[in-house]
Amino acid sequence: MHELSIAINVVSELELIVQKEKAIKVVSFTLRIGKLSGIVPEALDFALESAVKDTVCEGSTWSIETEEAIGKCSVCFHEFPMQEIYSPCPACGAFNPDIVAGQGLKIVSVEIEEQNRI
Repeated sequence: MHELSIAINVVSELELIVQKEKAIKVVSFTLRIGKLSGIVPEALDFALESAVKDTVCEGSTWSIETEEAIGKCSVCFHEFPMQEIYSPCPACGAFNPDIVAGQGLKIVSVEIEEQNRI
């Protein structure tokens, strides 16, 4: 289950944000996962439950959004939605489109609790 290592890396990135902002903890965060990323959202959600324990993310809430996959044909340059990596271009039938969206994982928002400043 590679989602556990991904969850641990997400928490590490969030800890860096908290440290950089001199905050106390993460209140909430949102992730965006591409449909062609190979990440199973439900498995990542489950893995995050363990990964946030005893960190600045413990007690936080999170949401996971899905990013649609978009390909661009390398022959006719038509952009189209993709369901799988080897989707043919619907305009000309060519294979091996360039994937322009939907293959990554991003932290798209973070809400942090700041320290009281006097």
